[in-house]
Amino acid sequence: MKRRFAMAGTLLALVLGFGTLPAAATPSGTSPASTTTALAAPDISITAVRAHLDELSAIAARNGGNRRSTTQGYRDSVAYVKGKLQAAGYTVTEQPCTSGCTSGAGPNLIAEWPRGDANSVYMFGAHLDGVSAGPGMNDNGSGSAALLENALTLARENPDMRNRVRFAWWTDEEQGLNGSYFYVRTLSSAERARIKAYYNFDMVASLNGGYFINHITSAAAAPMKAYWDSLGLRPEENTEGAGRSDDYSFERYSIPTSGYAMGASARKTSAQAAKWGGTSGSAYDPCYHRACDTLTNINTTGLDRAADGIAYTLWQQAVGTGGGGGTCDPAGVVGNGGFESGTAPWTGTTAVIAAHSGRTAHGGTRFAWLGGNGSTSTESVSQTVTVPADCTRASLVFWLQIETAESGSRAYDTLTVRVNGSTLATWSNVHAGGGWIQRSADLSAYAGQTVTVAFTATEDYSLQTGFLLDDVSLQSA
Repeated sequence: MKRRFAMAGTLLALVLGFGTLPAAATPSGTSPASTTTALAAPDISITAVRAHLDELSAIAARNGGNRRSTTQGYRDSVAYVKGKLQAAGYTVTEQPCTSGCTSGAGPNLIAEWPRGDANSVYMFGAHLDGVSAGPGMNDNGSGSAALLENALTLARENPDMRNRVRFAWWTDEEQGLNGSYFYVRTLSSAERARIKAYYNFDMVASLNGGYFINHITSAAAAPMKAYWDSLGLRPEENTEGAGRSDDYSFERYSIPTSGYAMGASARKTSAQAAKWGGTSGSAYDPCYHRACDTLTNINTTGLDRAADGIAYTLWQQAVGTGGGGGTCDPAGVVGNGGFESGTAPWTGTTAVIAAHSGRTAHGGTRFAWLGGNGSTSTESVSQTVTVPADCTRASLVFWLQIETAESGSRAYDTLTVRVNGSTLATWSNVHAGGGWIQRSADLSAYAGQTVTVAFTATEDYSLQTGFLLDDVSLQSA
């Protein structure tokens, strides 16, 4: 993210891949009528995102410790991203910045997925350059790496597309948003009109960061906010970043924009620390534009949430064959799906919702741990939801981890998913192992209805089975 500066009397501010998941695994021993699968935005691999960061760090180390737009470090960064995209099947364009950029600056990198309506383009971008002071891992290796893995995931999944997706990695952002501004101003008016929204990702792994969204109340921001709301994060407007990153180049031409950020040099308030954790009174990024912006300056949890939110947004805006004209909007139907905001609106055995020691949540710090008692017991959490009437295909999607002390192929302990008392799916101790796995249940038959969704764990008299539940949402399928 670039600092603000004035030029020619004008304040020039500097400042998702997805597609379908593989079908959720069908529990053995469950009838087809009680188990369903769903298309869903993927869980982007944080391990893969970190691997891209590792390579960007190594590139900086080989090139004087930085990736400034005019250096070999930047050109090598372009070559790395380009090579990954080409190997995935993209046609990648290097766009030289022939005016307005710093002398010697490297190119923008543009990659478009060649499916979907070419007259309806959603752009996702991040600046690839850094400052000369350090390797730029948070600013902006984080956004660049998250975007790259989303692009690669989209290519691997190769879903049906209703709209076009275009990815961009910008040059010379740190010197004045120069690369992105060159790109937008050299488009024809017809080409600009085809871009329905631009999403920007700049500093999405700040060590002491918060969860900020550009233009949070806008239509463009709706899927981004819905995803972070589903994790209970209660994001805020990105006031610090207003006009300071590449989204501003698009705003100048009246193209709708949004994006994620976790903050730069501004200081976290006490209210934000109470909500998100971290240290109040300290900068969101203690290494902003400094030599210490290294791999140790990365908030992996925040980076993971941003990468997954990009995928969710990309999927909502572009993936599928429905034509995009309907009013089905499942975002936010399930309240507090990530269990991060206390227990409401969940009811039942709500004591199972907590940050459980010795276990890691799928997202955030809290989850519901049903069962695990090793004695005869029943525990349940439920809430009432309204399935939008226009969601003719809708799925309850959630993450489940099962661990057990039982053995063999007999189901002693079970988790059932019920709607208005009717069982939709069942898992048991037989399905233990594999860590967090995304599961789903079909709610299409309940479109337009208000229903009670319940997760119920039942254990027999001995040997525990724990059913760990997290990140529950309603998704159109």
